[in-house]
Amino acid sequence: LSSCAVNHWDERGDSVTATYEELKHADATQVRATIRYGGYDSHTAGLGQGVLQANVVILPEAQALNFMRFCQRNPKPCPIAGVSDTGNPSMSTLGGDIDIRTDVPRYNIYRNGELADETTDITEIWRDDLVAFALGCSFTFEHALEKAGIPVWHIAHDKTVPMFRSNVETIPAGPFSGNMVVSMRAIPEARVPDAVEISRRYPLAHGGPVWWGEPAGIGVTDLSNPDWGDAAPVPSGEVPVFWACGVTPQVAIEAARLPLCITHKPGHMLITDIAEDAEVPVLGAVPSQPYAEQ
Repeated sequence: LSSCAVNHWDERGDSVTATYEELKHADATQVRATIRYGGYDSHTAGLGQGVLQANVVILPEAQALNFMRFCQRNPKPCPIAGVSDTGNPSMSTLGGDIDIRTDVPRYNIYRNGELADETTDITEIWRDDLVAFALGCSFTFEHALEKAGIPVWHIAHDKTVPMFRSNVETIPAGPFSGNMVVSMRAIPEARVPDAVEISRRYPLAHGGPVWWGEPAGIGVTDLSNPDWGDAAPVPSGEVPVFWACGVTPQVAIEAARLPLCITHKPGHMLITDIAEDAEVPVLGAVPSQPYAEQ
């Protein structure tokens, strides 16, 4: 994939299909261009190396302050990386050319708290009263895990990370409430301390894990049946490690039952231009310690 190709797509709007393996070697601008013009609509784990990936929540301005309060009260699963102006789909604080209506591989559309539809483009349903939130994603620190020699199974096998509803309660705000969602990665037992220390360096990407070891400790009963994503094995000698997940707002949206909310499809993130280790303004302090450690 070349920058010339990206310019070609920008000028003509051609759909250029790219494989996951091709996009793993592309920069953020190239990945977004491929997504924008319909060339890729799958998960983004392992893509956009060196930059922040972000979960997306879009909702009417009338509930935007309540949702911002929810994020501020629950910074571990909901670290705010950016907020759009009302009605403006361009998120200029996250990159030079980001259109929140087209630059996410797949969107979930919720109506009255129910998942009503899934699409690759929300241009037709965009409204002047909508506000978009970008919340940092744990995909961001997976590159650092790999560089340290810690395997990431779902990247190696082109799968979506498994995500589970936990029994860890969030702090409500307005109509938003519900338990935390967690993502799971199996880590070699001897490398768990390294994975904890590495991920703690990325507070905007959920930071260190909230739990590791026996899944029942956070209410996860069946690792082979995730609520979102693909099941991943936990071989002998490896430990299931759980990080707070930016799908948590989708649980809160179910509880809020707003007439319209739009999110990313779990695992299908917005890739920003923000350096993964950059200092980004965040509402509320993001704790460097997980909720629970063993």
